[in-house]
Amino acid sequence: MNITAKDVANLRDMTGAGMMDCKKALVDAEGNIDKAVELLRERGVAKAAKKESRIAAEGAVGAYVNGDVGVLLEINCESDFVSKGDKFQNIVNTIAKVIAEQKPKDIEALNSCSVEGKTVKEYITEQTVVIGEKLSIRRFECYQTKGKIETYIHMGGKVGVMVEAYPYNSGEDILHDVALQIAAAKPSYITKDNVPSDVIEKEKEILLVQMQNDEKNANKPREILEKIVTGKIGKYYTENCLMDQPFVKDDSMTISKLIGDKFTVARFVRWEMGEGLEKRNDDFAAEVAAQTGKN
Repeated sequence: MNITAKDVANLRDMTGAGMMDCKKALVDAEGNIDKAVELLRERGVAKAAKKESRIAAEGAVGAYVNGDVGVLLEINCESDFVSKGDKFQNIVNTIAKVIAEQKPKDIEALNSCSVEGKTVKEYITEQTVVIGEKLSIRRFECYQTKGKIETYIHMGGKVGVMVEAYPYNSGEDILHDVALQIAAAKPSYITKDNVPSDVIEKEKEILLVQMQNDEKNANKPREILEKIVTGKIGKYYTENCLMDQPFVKDDSMTISKLIGDKFTVARFVRWEMGEGLEKRNDDFAAEVAAQTGKN
């Protein structure tokens, strides 16, 4: 039996399946291209391939913590309805556990990880057929710590947070509140010291232009405005630095005061599901016309 590159290319053109899937199908079908097409359909690969060009901008952010390892993961699908289903949520949980156990460095490495006797890529392809929508692993973060990891998932996966406390002495409930704070208040940095100097300079420029455009400041010298701007930078820190933010449950105290000496926030990640992704925009009339063969 001689499987040529041309045979593989022909099968790929017929089915839209990947090169390796086509080659394996041809080998299993002993070179019979019709049988290979049937095998690909049975395996769901051809059907899944047809969905690859579709937009998957819904989905969920999921989290998993096991001992000293924590994972935050986003998997996308095509509809909000599917993202709320048990099958989809199970896929998110399954892949999160794979990441925690096998610790891949990136999506490419994750695709080669093992799950249920197959690769993650093969698993996602199979689940695409089961779910009936395109599935896409968008991103993940994996923390390993000598301290403690806390996660918080809001609205069934619309927002996800993972935070590492190290050193950690006590305060499990407070650490959970910190994760909730990050979800609600969207800090960009942990402390003032983490804010890059160029970010502060840019913020000062914006504030200065705003003040110069205000008629009330028309007769004030630039040096006076610059001093006022320096004072206003404190508000930027309050809004963007976790430790300086008022606690969402009690705005009489900052997060720094809430935590005290119980632990130190070492790092955190906060994601909103689908942020930055192109949303699907179906033209219902065009879709109906396409299905009925009308222009």
